Amino acid sequence: MKYDVVVVGGGPGGLAAASAAKKAGAEKVLVLERESRAGGILNQCIHDGFGLIRYKKTLTGPEYAARAIAEAEECGVEIRPDSMVIDMTSDRTVTAVDRSGLHVYEAGAVVLATGCRERTRGAVVIPGSRPAGVFTAGVVQNFVNCRNVMIGKRVVILGSGDIGLIMARRLTLEGAKVLAVVELMQTSGGLQRNISQCLYDFGIPLYTGHTVSNIFGGKKLTGVEISKVDENLSPIPESAWTIDCDALVLSVGLIPENEVAKAAKVELDARTNGTVTDEYMQTSVPGVFSCGNSHAVMDLVDFVSAQGETAGKNAAAFLSGKEMTPWVLSRLSEPAKGLPEKDALNCILCPNGCRLHYEADGSISGNKCKRGIDYAKQERTDPVRNLTFTVRTESGKLVPVRTAKPISQVRIMEAAGILQTMTLPDGKYTCEQVILSDFMGTELIATSNIDTQ
Repeated sequence: MKYDVVVVGGGPGGLAAASAAKKAGAEKVLVLERESRAGGILNQCIHDGFGLIRYKKTLTGPEYAARAIAEAEECGVEIRPDSMVIDMTSDRTVTAVDRSGLHVYEAGAVVLATGCRERTRGAVVIPGSRPAGVFTAGVVQNFVNCRNVMIGKRVVILGSGDIGLIMARRLTLEGAKVLAVVELMQTSGGLQRNISQCLYDFGIPLYTGHTVSNIFGGKKLTGVEISKVDENLSPIPESAWTIDCDALVLSVGLIPENEVAKAAKVELDARTNGTVTDEYMQTSVPGVFSCGNSHAVMDLVDFVSAQGETAGKNAAAFLSGKEMTPWVLSRLSEPAKGLPEKDALNCILCPNGCRLHYEADGSISGNKCKRGIDYAKQERTDPVRNLTFTVRTESGKLVPVRTAKPISQVRIMEAAGILQTMTLPDGKYTCEQVILSDFMGTELIATSNIDTQ
């Protein structure tokens, strides 16, 4: 089968690339996605905070994915889920397997949007026994948010990047006790907003300059040893103490996933495993482009989509011999990272991301509009939070939901407790469908197109 452009990977980068290629004149565009539905990792990221730059609105992961899928389908892109790419040659011949068998696609241009994978315990070399109960953060996210499986009751998290912080809150809302978040570096790599809302809101301790130095347990994890680290990031033995726990979550970094690129002899960065590209996102193999986390791990999905657009547009330009467009990352006002500063916070209401400061006289500075002042005052007097959660159906499947409006932070655990006991009928749920018209003074909204029958 022949296609103008074949996109390997149906996550946000791949979907954006496919839409852009179609809009730029490519007639037959195909997306091959190995999972049962497109959207990539976003489908299990039920928390909000996505899309503020791209869509000027804060969305949950499934909501962002639904928009990207709809845009691709409206453009006439063909999406094939359950299609695993097993080989690709330098002449842009892509081989994939699905439930019906083996398929070979001849592409005029290819966009690699294969994403990334997590670093595991082996990558960070934690000594100790090898019991059940040690997970990577993405696996925990999939278990809890998609499969209705809890990993434990007493949890320690290693790594304070955003996914580690978000899972600390998610597990707490599901009833687990998160005993500690441990960070090797002297500061966190996560957003200040996430440290405040995922740790400080729930009294979860963060130990910077520490690591997990040992793991205990036979068949099942029974505890971990925590140690301070020296200037060489090595554990200091005399500083060690033990925490009894039944789950350890590792949030220790991501690696670009490029087995398909390697098969096509695409040059990879020896340090990061990411694809090496020119300014047009074209790899060392002519006609093969790369974008998103398979090129270099990005901290915002909005950037992944924007880079995907450039790669897709240039893939179409390669076919027609037109001039290509260079990729330029516009960072504007990125949210602040690291430990929250005293008397300061980032406004999260719009892409400006104003850095707000509480002055000694009680005034607010740093805002570009009145909304920033109102947000800062709210955070000081009665902070509110968007609640994202999952509700079980009669068959035990999960429907991701959110509150239409933020609710008081002090009522978050109460709200989570109510949702834990709720049961929905099995059926088809659509993104933005109202599940409850009155929940904690607002509406409860489904955030995914999902069939639980």
